[in-house]
Amino acid sequence: MNTLSTRINRFGSGATHLRSDTPLTLGQIQAAAPSIFADSAHESRSNRYTHIPTSEVLTRLMAEDFQVHAVMQGGSRDEQKRGFTKHLLRLRHASQALTVGGTHNEIVLLNSHDGTSSYRLMAGVFRLVCGNGMVVAENSVADVRISHKGNVSDLVLDGCVEVLNRLPEVSESVRQMSDLRLTSEEQALFASSALIAKYGDEPAPVTATQLLNVRRRDDAPSNLWNTLNTVQENVIRGGISYIQRDDQGRRVARRQTREVRGIDQNTNLNRALWALAEGMKQLKA
Repeated sequence: MNTLSTRINRFGSGATHLRSDTPLTLGQIQAAAPSIFADSAHESRSNRYTHIPTSEVLTRLMAEDFQVHAVMQGGSRDEQKRGFTKHLLRLRHASQALTVGGTHNEIVLLNSHDGTSSYRLMAGVFRLVCGNGMVVAENSVADVRISHKGNVSDLVLDGCVEVLNRLPEVSESVRQMSDLRLTSEEQALFASSALIAKYGDEPAPVTATQLLNVRRRDDAPSNLWNTLNTVQENVIRGGISYIQRDDQGRRVARRQTREVRGIDQNTNLNRALWALAEGMKQLKA
């Protein structure tokens, strides 16, 4: 058995993350994200809420050759909600071969059983060399949203097929980004914008230059695709050292930026970076 398939990263408040380069089984998925298998909705839901467990939908998708390669479960400080929290699945269809730039196109499925999310389908990209999983901005490939009512399984399957048919557009965008060389000034602008996406109006503890530090030789060529991957990995995975200072500017301690573990923050930040790359691609074109 592939070792990646058996290593579940567990975080505070019940959050988990599991990714594998081979398709995950239902048992592995349940071990990592039990909220997917909730046999009822959280007690806060009204009678108008139709409970269709994500596991039921997932079984239908797997029967149609959609394979799960990653799963995340959100945490909650309320222990009673941990079995119903938001969860995310990254799926590939068996017909999808490895695409441009050593990437896999993926379909990202988001749902919850506590009322925090409807069924939501998005386009995604997974890059083999660094293990980065990206989410494509909605202005590139539109989301499919499905409420908790009616024949959810059929609607989600139809939505997956809809997103699947748009994935060649994602591959073409990756190819175009790979062909666009950026100047050092353009890379700095991209990284500075990424800091705003991550920290907003708060002072960033790290610099744009630090976000451009490559973690492997493959990312050294200064094209738009490599820049996006380098910045995305540094922002999402964290681990960048910085000096914490007090209000008087005195050194307090050496710290490292934290990994982005929340499903919403991870997804939104990924999409913001993709939209930024698409915007720069349009400007360069």
